[in-house]
Amino acid sequence: MGFNSFKFILLFLPILLAGWHMLNRIHKYTVADGFLTLMSLYFYYTFGTSFLVVLIFSICVNYLLSFIMTKAEAKYLKALKVIGVLFNLALLFYFKYLGFFVDNINAVSGAGLSVKEILMPIGISFYTFGQISFIIDRANGEAPHYPILQYVMYTVYFPKLIQGPIAFHKEMIDQFRDKERRTFDPDNFAKGMMSFIIGLSKKVLLADTLARVANYGFEQTFYLDTLTVIAVMLAYTFQIYLDFSGYCDMANGVSLMLGFELPVNFNSPYKASTAKELWQRWHMTLSRFFIKYVYIPLGGSRKGKRRTVINVLIVFVLSGLWHGAGWTYICWGLMQGLLVVWDDLGIVGVDDETGKKKKYLFRETPLITVPRAVGNAFTFLMFVISLVFFRSANLGYAFGMFKRAFFWTYPGFLTRTAGQLEMSENYVLRQIFTRLGIGSASTVLMITMIVYILIGAFVMTRKNTQEIIKDAKFDKKSVAFFAILFILSFISISNVSTFIYFKF
Repeated sequence: MGFNSFKFILLFLPILLAGWHMLNRIHKYTVADGFLTLMSLYFYYTFGTSFLVVLIFSICVNYLLSFIMTKAEAKYLKALKVIGVLFNLALLFYFKYLGFFVDNINAVSGAGLSVKEILMPIGISFYTFGQISFIIDRANGEAPHYPILQYVMYTVYFPKLIQGPIAFHKEMIDQFRDKERRTFDPDNFAKGMMSFIIGLSKKVLLADTLARVANYGFEQTFYLDTLTVIAVMLAYTFQIYLDFSGYCDMANGVSLMLGFELPVNFNSPYKASTAKELWQRWHMTLSRFFIKYVYIPLGGSRKGKRRTVINVLIVFVLSGLWHGAGWTYICWGLMQGLLVVWDDLGIVGVDDETGKKKKYLFRETPLITVPRAVGNAFTFLMFVISLVFFRSANLGYAFGMFKRAFFWTYPGFLTRTAGQLEMSENYVLRQIFTRLGIGSASTVLMITMIVYILIGAFVMTRKNTQEIIKDAKFDKKSVAFFAILFILSFISISNVSTFIYFKF
């Protein structure tokens, strides 16, 4: 039951909101917490009973370790922290990385080891990292032993459970404890609805449509021509952002309707002018997790320039592995790490138009300074190229895509790729082009594909959802606009698809 489903919108969400606000209105706060927790568990249960068992097991072990820490002497806390981190990583390794590890052992040694296929629980990377942060903070004296209901509520809180953001315990539990947030706020509720509708439209109107082009293209890698590769790479670049940010918008929208705020996970990353800035804007909660619990403990930038470079590369390789068990993800993470190191070299600097002096690792000032627009273009181009690794089934497919992108071919596969947009949701758009006398059916479909890619590009350059709802005016025009947007999105739910980050 995803956010983009009839069951969620027509049944689950209305029951949840009605029950939550009614219980808080009569000051049954503990009952309300229990209700929200049970609804969150049911939400996760709809993805699979076995997934729920793994989640509950993980919660029980982590909470037990937290309880033991309340009784343990200070000298044992470090050992308990290590046990807790190793337990969480072992659970993640078994479900997510065991098959990849065995395959590589077999490839190197020819051992012929086998392991049965293991179905990875949805969202395990997100809730595991959340609990790792709690165990480390708990052992370091930065977190109390929370009452069990509050801890379970934090861990299973469904808006963040299956696709993030990776919210730290304090920033959520402090909100759960704030009685003022339990009072129904019409303004917050309206902003939450707006955020949800924007996110839903990103997903079902744009991301799912662009996915048809991207999926078909990456399945047909070895048959594509150069123009088709470019179209497919752009389609996927916009799809993944619209898909992930759309989910975060919906999650934040639901949270606002409940009275809570999730940490911001995206801040217009395609507006970044350097790779370092991009990672301050893209999947921000994952970046801060790695900075706090990996980069800084490794020494950060305190142990010399060479060690700093190594630490950056370690973080990005781990980030690649976090996204998936495959060499393509490792290459993607390594490429992003190298781009961040390139920024630190200070060979080429970007004018940020604010006069603020930037810090570089190896130089005081850059050798060359380019306009921000040039930095934007280069950063975007490099991210598009890196996503070929991210999306390809294996390295062979990735290099096949690069070969067709950089060595000109034109066998005419563009029309077949555009043909994937022959769908009922595009009927009106195609009829408009046809009545304008634009040309054949294949030409109309190619123009339709280009229009969707341009719309994706347009959305990337406008205000993001946080900026829109912050300045929102609830006048008749706005209400009518969002009502129409919701209706269009609701109709398009007929082609329900899962979110890209579900598999992470």
